[in-house]
Amino acid sequence: FAVNKNEIMEKVSKIAAYIVNEYKEKFGSPIDEMKLHKLLYFGQRESYVLHDEPLFEGSFHAGQYGPVVLEIREMYRNGKLTEMPSDEFVKEKRDIFEKLWSDYASKSAWSLSDLSHGEISWKNAFERMENPQGPYNRIDDRDIRKDALKIKRRRENIKERI
Repeated sequence: FAVNKNEIMEKVSKIAAYIVNEYKEKFGSPIDEMKLHKLLYFGQRESYVLHDEPLFEGSFHAGQYGPVVLEIREMYRNGKLTEMPSDEFVKEKRDIFEKLWSDYASKSAWSLSDLSHGEISWKNAFERMENPQGPYNRIDDRDIRKDALKIKRRRENIKERI
């Protein structure tokens, strides 16, 4: 039974647009670019934790302050994050977005940056960089999966102790 990846994933730009809009609605102020990149990363990782699959199509790169999605930079800066995912997709991935809002969205961008620096995926890509200002190294999706597995095991251990 093969699943068409387009059925389970969205474009990263649509997820970014959703985060931008929801953030403004929930917190009453625009999200800054650094925080958007971190929420995208933690959303992608959370999708691996909860569903063992990516939330969106797109690649992360190791930036000085944590994971970034390069294609989102210009779109964010030029106000071009306007195309939203379907309501059906958002409902289907509700558990991921709820975790994103409850655990990450209220933290500062700098706090999220610090959190992302503890991730295997960011460390492995950043260590290969010759210059922290770029060009950026791509983060390997297998490393994001390793980070997700670490989180999943931690949560299972906590549940066992309760």
